[in-house]
Amino acid sequence: RSRGLGDVYKRQVIEGIGDKQIHMKELVKKLKNKLACGGTISGNNIELQGNHKTKVMSALVEAGFSPETIEIK
Repeated sequence: RSRGLGDVYKRQVIEGIGDKQIHMKELVKKLKNKLACGGTISGNNIELQGNHKTKVMSALVEAGFSPETIEIK
């Protein structure tokens, strides 16, 4: 899900990963490198700086997630 931060900045929020058997720090690092952006872990969510709606699915599939389990909003 994309959320606006003011008028200029966007961030991509990836939800629903915290309940899986995933090492969140490693996943955030991979996503930040793949998408060339900043990001952080916030609770059970991953927040990436920028609008990566079109790229995040392929990055998650590359990280090992099944395409059928990914929903882009």
